[in-house]
Amino acid sequence: MKKTIIISLGGSLIVPEDVDSKFLRNFKKIIEKYIKKGYKFVIFCGGGKTARNYQKAVSEIVKSDNVSLDWIGIKATEINALLIKTIFSKNSEDEIIKNPLKKIKFRNKILIAAGWKPGCSTDYDAVLLAKNLKIKTIVNMSNIDYVYNKDPRKYKDAKKIKNIEWKKYRKISGNKWKAGLNLPFDPVASKEAEKSKVNVFIIGKNLRNFEKLLNGRDFKGTVIKCKL
Repeated sequence: MKKTIIISLGGSLIVPEDVDSKFLRNFKKIIEKYIKKGYKFVIFCGGGKTARNYQKAVSEIVKSDNVSLDWIGIKATEINALLIKTIFSKNSEDEIIKNPLKKIKFRNKILIAAGWKPGCSTDYDAVLLAKNLKIKTIVNMSNIDYVYNKDPRKYKDAKKIKNIEWKKYRKISGNKWKAGLNLPFDPVASKEAEKSKVNVFIIGKNLRNFEKLLNGRDFKGTVIKCKL
């Protein structure tokens, strides 16, 4: 793998119910281990349970539109990003990136990023930043460890997919974004990734599995590419 790694870190790992200190402590150890080996990391933070709790509360009280719900999710990504930045304070850039299209000075070892604007998830922002930094690979870490041919929560016969092209993946994910949508990689981001020839590794939350990927060994997960 390249020495600069973009991680789309799902909010479900940062805040599954409460902040997962144990996961974040072990995540920190691995990132710092590979920093010593010369790696640099961009960490995009999702909104997780914090975002969904606030979005749910609003929806239960008033009728709200997708844009308003998205802004709530974006603010949740910002507080999560501040948490991650504070954890990595010695090695991270001072600024949390909110606009993935701006000119970025990446001099330190870690760059932290949060949501940008309504209409997509941080997956899309990660693709835009990958283009900006000329990086062709994104590692997606969340509570989803594989792409399946259909929703495994609804269908017991759902099958894992280890390798898939963007064109076929987008038939599974659809094309529309909705606030709070829970997919391995969001539809808007998928369209942009295919267009920009960015590959995505869906690997779940197992940190040993993450290390296997970093070391170029066989890992559990799905690779989504432009062409197989």
